[in-house]
Amino acid sequence: MRTLSQYVRRTPVLRVSVDGRPLVLKLEHLQLTGSFKIRGAVNKLLSLNVSEVVTASGGNHGIAVAQAAQLLGAHATVFVPVTAPETKTRRIEALGAKLIRHGDTYAEAALAARGLGVTYVEAYDDLTVIEGQATVTQEIVEDAPDVDAIFVAVGGGGLVGGAALASGGRHVVAVEPENCCAMHHALKAGAPVDSTVRSVAADALGATRAGSLSLDILRRNNVTSALVSDEEILSARDRLWEEFRIAVEPAGATAFAAFLRDDVSSELPCVLLCGANSEWRPS
Repeated sequence: MRTLSQYVRRTPVLRVSVDGRPLVLKLEHLQLTGSFKIRGAVNKLLSLNVSEVVTASGGNHGIAVAQAAQLLGAHATVFVPVTAPETKTRRIEALGAKLIRHGDTYAEAALAARGLGVTYVEAYDDLTVIEGQATVTQEIVEDAPDVDAIFVAVGGGGLVGGAALASGGRHVVAVEPENCCAMHHALKAGAPVDSTVRSVAADALGATRAGSLSLDILRRNNVTSALVSDEEILSARDRLWEEFRIAVEPAGATAFAAFLRDDVSSELPCVLLCGANSEWRPS
């Protein structure tokens, strides 16, 4: 039986000090496809017995599904909004998937993709996908068991839902941009609600509604919500490069931005650097 570990990398952790505080960085931006998304995509396709799948994505999930399909001998069609970054759409096509640009938002692209009549691979609101993403945190717990808090960037909630499941009771902080925070609104409302999306990290974190499965997991595990500004995200991205020569996309720096605020009491926090698919290059 094929398993997830045959297809994804076990990414390293790095122990550092930032502003005099100890910190563990989970270097998931080094993952195959440049983001954690490959874990959930492969886990889902392994559970299916199909030769063709379709999905919708702002970029990273589409890359992951295209890669998973290539690895497992299936064909993928990926719908993206017309605003999807060229650096991500190029990779989707290079992996052999059919790319279809549709609509101005992820929600519009997803609606069109579901109408294709092909097995649809959810980006985050699917337990098998969430369980795949949970393996990131399983690795953190195994490789740095002394960590007591984990900062995770959030879009629809698949990664943070997996983190809550695998954290072993550790404090999980769900971090979102101030103007791109579907999970924050869902936690306040007690249910997923429509949210606006406007952020430098929107192509990766731009879900207009949080996943209901992840929301339930977060509520059951007392996950804390934190919001950061775009300015803080870009500053955090620059600091990761300047101090550690780590180059990530804005979404990948979002959790680090919350750590830099020093609002969470923790002896040894971990920041999950979730992705590095960006046109940005350090100067």
